Amino acid sequence: MGFKNISIKKEYRSSQDSIVHDFYIPILQYSTMYKRAVGFFSSSSLVEISRGISSLIKNNGFIQLVASPILSPDDIEAIKKGYDIRDKIVKNAILRTLIISDEYFEIERLNLLAHLIADSKLDIKIALTENTNNFGMYHEKMGIFVDIDGNKIAFSGSMNESSTAFHTNYETIDVFCNWVSDEEKERVISKEAAFSRIWNNTEKNIAIIDFPELKDEIINRYKKSLPNFDIDKEEDENVKSADLQKQNNFPSIPVNIKLHDYQCSAIDKWVENNYRGIFDMATGTGKTLTGLGAVTRLSQDLLYNLAVIIVCPYQHLVEQWIEDIEHFNIKPIIGYSASSQKDWVRRLETAVFNHKLKVKNHSFFCFVCTNATFSTTKVQTLLLKIKGNTLLLVDEAHNFGADRLSKLLFEKYDYRLALSATIDRHNDEEGTTKLYNFFGKKCIEYTLERAIKEKKLTRYKYYPVITLLNDYELSVYSDFSYEISKCITKTKNGKFKLNEKGKILALKRARLVAGASDKLIKLVEYIRPYTNESHILVYCGATNILQIDKDESETDVNDLRQIEAVSHLLGNTLNMNVSHFTSREDINEREDLKKRFASGNDLQALIAIKCLDEGVNIPAIKTAFILASTTNPKEYIQRRGRVLRLSDGKDFAVIFDFLTLPRSIDKVSSLTDDQVRREISLIKNELKRASEFARIAMNMAEAENIIDSIKQAYSIDDYSINLEEEYGYV
Repeated sequence: MGFKNISIKKEYRSSQDSIVHDFYIPILQYSTMYKRAVGFFSSSSLVEISRGISSLIKNNGFIQLVASPILSPDDIEAIKKGYDIRDKIVKNAILRTLIISDEYFEIERLNLLAHLIADSKLDIKIALTENTNNFGMYHEKMGIFVDIDGNKIAFSGSMNESSTAFHTNYETIDVFCNWVSDEEKERVISKEAAFSRIWNNTEKNIAIIDFPELKDEIINRYKKSLPNFDIDKEEDENVKSADLQKQNNFPSIPVNIKLHDYQCSAIDKWVENNYRGIFDMATGTGKTLTGLGAVTRLSQDLLYNLAVIIVCPYQHLVEQWIEDIEHFNIKPIIGYSASSQKDWVRRLETAVFNHKLKVKNHSFFCFVCTNATFSTTKVQTLLLKIKGNTLLLVDEAHNFGADRLSKLLFEKYDYRLALSATIDRHNDEEGTTKLYNFFGKKCIEYTLERAIKEKKLTRYKYYPVITLLNDYELSVYSDFSYEISKCITKTKNGKFKLNEKGKILALKRARLVAGASDKLIKLVEYIRPYTNESHILVYCGATNILQIDKDESETDVNDLRQIEAVSHLLGNTLNMNVSHFTSREDINEREDLKKRFASGNDLQALIAIKCLDEGVNIPAIKTAFILASTTNPKEYIQRRGRVLRLSDGKDFAVIFDFLTLPRSIDKVSSLTDDQVRREISLIKNELKRASEFARIAMNMAEAENIIDSIKQAYSIDDYSINLEEEYGYV
């Protein structure tokens, strides 16, 4: 009897099948040869390779195993510096993974494998990729079974030889049988030929390292009395492994989550880059899940000997992360001032201590915190005590290009991952360079345009609304520009920059533009058709309206004046049901508002400040009125992305973007060159944003007609701004 007597599926999914009981054991029962290429070599991979092979042994079968060493970034760097020490480093890395177990079933399985090696029934080879510029780890996952009649089965897929892969992760394997069709026969031939080239050390860019001492070491460590060949009958594999996984707080991909191909590809690229890199992904495309998928992969590769530090800019983002973290079977330590874990500092101290000592089942831990908490002395002191494997994962990582946070990007973090929809920092080349130097290159760049095309975000209509500065506001704007021009200084490298006084004046000028009084007049006009609708966001600036005193001190006392005026207008004048959504509402209040807003029953509109910049997830937004914007592409691209999140009943979103011009475009022709020069930076900044929004809008032509009319009035060909234009005077 052979493989043809077995019912074999073309595909096995861990959510529907038991990979061990439905695939491995039935096929191994009739096998005389098992060839397997796996991602990484370790004692745990040896344990898993032994599952179901008692029948193969009884068939006088043979096993060939190719695996990659688990190399640390320091190992890789050492190999690059000296090729002649490569084998020594690889051998040391392999020996590090041969852990002595105190668990009965693991002991028996390792004993079984040691006997097979001693009896020349199992041969092991170590592989890694190499070219003229680099060394890497061999990650291919495939296998070939052969029965007594010469029938062959080949399989490939996402699965490693690990208990987690078998029982906990969402894994898929594709299966090909050489007797089913010519097409499948060719696939089997191709897989077996590839394995043979690797095994015989003839595959391009893959090197087989001769390591006869490995087999001796396995025999010395694990071989004891005659092995238990009925070990499979004694162990209920699915229940035991799944329970152990859950009990030990080890990361795993939930069975109800299947990462998209682009997410898996990003993780693969991150692994190839020695677990360093940047996930540059538009809002709504699954950055968090991709990041946690990477955490899971690295944890498995390091046999769960890993400290994971996840850092987010705001408390509500930490809370959003916690929900997903726990879904990945991780019990995080939650660190920030209002944390529900009042004893989180003690928990972190204990976790660091256990990780350092590699306490069994406690050498993995996850700490999630805010940027503010991460930068405190007490947290930094604890984190610097970590001596073992550590992953630093930073969400909204562009913030870490700033001087204060960039100083905390220490080289001690061997494994690094940055998440951001816009990693490049606006007007901060130095800060951007720091991010790339520390985290590495981009592993994925998933744009908002692609997200809309692939239906990860919703389509949208874009309406630029022209608003004008009144005479008083225009006069103050010109005065600010003149004062700012006197605050320009020259740096040592010959570049120009604003001094501190100039920065304060520039901020006041920007707030003047954001709070133009004409915006309230236009808001009434454009929101009136929506007074009986719901799921509306009105986005205000942290600014005042009507009267601006250029000599006022820099305070936040009156920051809500625009939002208060809008609230009065919508709530009292138009009789709409509205509520503020600002930093003054705590996390619980915000959650309640989001639920009421999503239902659309008693809350029509949220009037907000900054929420679109802080990563707040309000997918129910259908119509957005953006009164105040920014010249920073990072910020306005993120704001748009958050409005475009998918939601039930939301076929497309509508964005009204209030552009501020110094004067009506029909009056521009009467201006002097000097007057145009004073105003051109404001025009270009507004048009740059509007053009980006219009570019992929459903009503692109309609929006661009308005933009083109402004460009023609000011004779604008491009949106670049020189120093003279930026401040009006030099």
